[in-house]
Order: sequence, then structure tokens, then C-alpha cells
Amino acid sequence: MIDKYPEYSAKMQRTTEVLSAQFDSVRAGRANVAVLDQIRVEYYGTPTPIQQIATVATPDPRSLSIQPWDVSSLKLIEKAILESDLGINPQNDGKVIRLNFPQLTEERRKELIKQIKKYAEDAKIAIRNVRRDAIDNFKDQKKKSEITEDDLKNVEKELQKLTDDFIKEIDNITAKKEKELLAI
Repeated sequence: MIDKYPEYSAKMQRTTEVLSAQFDSVRAGRANVAVLDQIRVEYYGTPTPIQQIATVATPDPRSLSIQPWDVSSLKLIEKAILESDLGINPQNDGKVIRLNFPQLTEERRKELIKQIKKYAEDAKIAIRNVRRDAIDNFKDQKKKSEITEDDLKNVEKELQKLTDDFIKEIDNITAKKEKELLAI
């Protein structure tokens, strides 16, 4: 299908990319540096991503090590991790912070599935908002007699199809992540 509405399609595509990034930050029982992407450290008064002030490594499949370049930021990183919804207690040895990822309990899996479903619903709402804005834009054009009533109906139909395609993509991404969480 030829994309007749690239600006709206691009916004919807960006929404699915943000959703995928959010899903990457949901820990799935094994160590993944992406789980730290959403965490910000108050570093000299500025919320800063951990990866910008420390080296993050995965020494084994169930742990992460965080070695800050400035040792004085160790406590700040530890505090940010504790305040996040990661659900892991950092172990600070004075030079490096270690995060050990335990096996997920059934209860924690259910919490994570609820979390990803909320992210997915938020993404669907964002997609629908893009559609609404697009339709409002075309209704304004009709009021100004720039397009006809038939054109408006066709645009609404095509935008609805575009919206449905992106919502189906969100459902697929969500189902894949849910399956990954249940399989661990």
C-alpha cells in the first residue's frame, strides 16, 4: 500500500518504536542493559541516564555490573535504582554496583504482564490521537472548501485502516513480549 499520509504514518511508527523501547526496559528474568534505559540519576542537578555516567556490563546472564566513572556518583546511582520500579536491590561494594536478576516468580510475571499491557494501551491511545488530529486537520480543510465531502470520507476510511494496521502491530509486539515473559 502506498503511504498517502507519511507524516501521520511516521508519528504512528514512532509510537510503536517507543513501545518497543519500553518493552526492552521491562526485565524478563535475564540481565539486559536496556532495563536501565528508563532510570535517571540526579547527577549535578540534571537527570542523567546511567549509561552516560557509568560503564554497564553483563558479566553473566543473570547480573549487571555498573561501574561509574566518578566514584562519588555511586550512591546516586544506587538511590535511582532503588527508587525505580525495577524490583532489584543493588549491591554496592564501594567501586561497582551489582544487580542480580533472580528467577521471576509467577506473581512478578503477572505484574510485568500488567505493566506491558498498560504500555500497549497507552500506545494505542497515542495512535488514536494521531488519527483524531489527522481527521480534525482534514475537517478544517473541508470547512475551507479545500477538499470535498467525498474526499473527507475517503480520508477517514484510509486513516482508519492505517490506525487499525498500527494497532494490530502493537498487539503483535505485546503478544510477543507476553510470551517471552511467560516462557522464562
